[in-house]
Amino acid sequence: MTDSDESLETTRKRLLFRSWHRGTREMDLLLGRFAERNLAAFSQRQLLLYATLLEHGDNDLYDWMAGREQCPPALESDVMKLLIDFKFTT
Repeated sequence: MTDSDESLETTRKRLLFRSWHRGTREMDLLLGRFAERNLAAFSQRQLLLYATLLEHGDNDLYDWMAGREQCPPALESDVMKLLIDFKFTT
């Protein structure tokens, strides 16, 4: 494994942890499951986009995911589309 591979793996682990430890149980479940399903396949660019999304509060993220509010244009990306289209299943 190269240093960049290890760096990406570390980034994936950090983002997975952050996804499961948001502060509200509902967002923990939504983002944690989303991260488990998608992070392994994300490119470095997508990981950065996802990390940027995680900087926003749970209420904002939920409103964007649920379609209650329009996602800010600066945050619109393939990752945000995946998050909006994500269907939580147990």
